[in-house]
Amino acid sequence: MNTKQYIFTLAVTFLFAISAMSQTKLSASEQKEFKAKVQNTAKNTQTIVSDFTQTKHLSVMDNAIASEGKLVFKAPNLVKWEYVKPYQNSAIFKDDQLLVNNEGKKDQIDLSSNKIFKSLNTLIVNSIKGDMFDETQFDLAYFKINEGYLVKFIPKDKRMKKFMASFELKFSKSNGEVQEVKLIEPNDDYTLITFANRKINTSVSENAFIN
Repeated sequence: MNTKQYIFTLAVTFLFAISAMSQTKLSASEQKEFKAKVQNTAKNTQTIVSDFTQTKHLSVMDNAIASEGKLVFKAPNLVKWEYVKPYQNSAIFKDDQLLVNNEGKKDQIDLSSNKIFKSLNTLIVNSIKGDMFDETQFDLAYFKINEGYLVKFIPKDKRMKKFMASFELKFSKSNGEVQEVKLIEPNDDYTLITFANRKINTSVSENAFIN
């Protein structure tokens, strides 16, 4: 697998899925109120520490691929995804670098040299915070669901569409936090991650982002 394929595969892994649910489109005034709530939450979020369970659904396999891990985020753009089951590996986004540790084998990839890679890094950070309603990059659709809100994103960039057909974020009704995200690949494979034990604005050391 070449570097480009690896980065996009990793980005796909980082985003999650939403189960079937009833949807009602938000009115213009409801959209404005919802976005203000989400952006206020994102603005006041300095750190996030959360467990997650991830399942990747592939059309060529009968069973989903499951894994577990921990997410650590520190504003403005430090992100660590640490997988603990069934394998131990991690990926750290730091200073336009992707630091990978795959069961002791370490690698460092420069994201700043490629516009699309840098966009993916920004996408990951903003997805975690929930502040990503960029209509210059995505066609957006807003819905009210039983558990809160759902936003569907369709990339406008043709290069990104080759790897990501669309994705969906589910938000909490009470505080506008991101709860789940669904990333759909062009062949309809998708990745699902569920957060648990989410902690906001707790103390996070810079040492957490050393590979």
